[in-house]
Amino acid sequence: MAPFVEVMRQADYNKLYDEQLNRQQRARQRREDDRSARRDRRNRQDARQRRGKRRKPRLFDRGMGLDLPFLLLVLVLLIIGMIMMFSASYPVAYYEIGDSYFYIKRQLIFAAIGIAAMILLSFFNYNRLHNIVPFFCIFTFLSLVAVLFVSGRVHRWFSLGPVNIQPSEIAKFTIILFFAHWGSLFSDKMQHAKYSVMPGIVVFGLTAGLLILEPHYSGIVIIGVLTVVMLYISGIQVKWLAVGAVLLVAAILLAWVTGLLTYAMERMDGWGQALNPPDELWNATWQTRNSLYAIGSGGLFGLGLGQSRQKYLYLPEPQNDFVFAIVCEELGFVGAVIILIIFALLVWRGITLSLRAKDQFGKLLGIGLSSQIGIQVVLNILVITDWLPNTGISLPFFSYGGSSLIMLLAQMGIILSISRTANIERQ
Repeated sequence: MAPFVEVMRQADYNKLYDEQLNRQQRARQRREDDRSARRDRRNRQDARQRRGKRRKPRLFDRGMGLDLPFLLLVLVLLIIGMIMMFSASYPVAYYEIGDSYFYIKRQLIFAAIGIAAMILLSFFNYNRLHNIVPFFCIFTFLSLVAVLFVSGRVHRWFSLGPVNIQPSEIAKFTIILFFAHWGSLFSDKMQHAKYSVMPGIVVFGLTAGLLILEPHYSGIVIIGVLTVVMLYISGIQVKWLAVGAVLLVAAILLAWVTGLLTYAMERMDGWGQALNPPDELWNATWQTRNSLYAIGSGGLFGLGLGQSRQKYLYLPEPQNDFVFAIVCEELGFVGAVIILIIFALLVWRGITLSLRAKDQFGKLLGIGLSSQIGIQVVLNILVITDWLPNTGISLPFFSYGGSSLIMLLAQMGIILSISRTANIERQ
């Protein structure tokens, strides 16, 4: 009996010892947990303080600042564009207006306004554009309707004192904004025609219909390409793009039969025949022919800055859509290629920044705005080389024009706004 009692006592002693040991371990664990919780609270407070500091507007801060390479590319193109626009415009400005500095003075004012808009929009939270998409759509359509009441055969501009406002420039941005908004809201449903084909037909159809009445066919081409790009990056199936292409061809044939494309047919006269036109098309191909003369005479290294011959009243309105022909004549093939490389770098950088955006809306909006630059550059080059009919497509940052330059720089500000959030996301 005694050994049994001794065993029981030893078991009770071991049990008490284990309970005491467990209590000590639990107390030690609670102290460790408390220390860990205090460390976590301090880390969270430090993180909040760092984020609070980062919210202060700084242009080139790594966390909050805008993307410096993209900004430099924009400014380089703007400066080169201003120089070349002045070189191309001063003879015609002196002959027509009596002031060789007329176009460059106005373009400098437009550039200053555009740069101010770009910097201001770079601080703007681009996600707030979600809330004003309906306003932009309504405002754009009302502007496109109102411009039709401007007198003249072509209704494209509102004249507000010294400034001409072109609603089609606003329409390009609105198309990008709408489809970025739509594609981000229904990103998981863009495979269905209801959420992809139908909005594309309605929005593009209304815009194109109003532009036909202006008429402004180059604007239709740009907006059409932008619509396809935005729907594609939003996730639409390729088969639906094919269906849209068939419907577009049918609409073009209907417009041609009904006579709505008369103006476009006139612009196509002599297309591809600029160097050897028939006698009746000699005047119709005058601008494109002199553009080709300018490009060809530039050779490899050009005639030198300011030394163009075609700008002396041979090439009509060299400061506008055909400014790049003067660039080729004065800077040559090498200079033209360098400028095109800078354009390519700008588009690539804009798309890269957009892909790093923290949300789908930022990705779609940034890619669309960057793509617009590339689309217009390619189309402009095709026009001045007679690969496309002379439809009047401006060259970004180079062609003279107030509303186009201001809108373009403002859109670059939105991309810079996206770059700010992209930088924060990478931290």
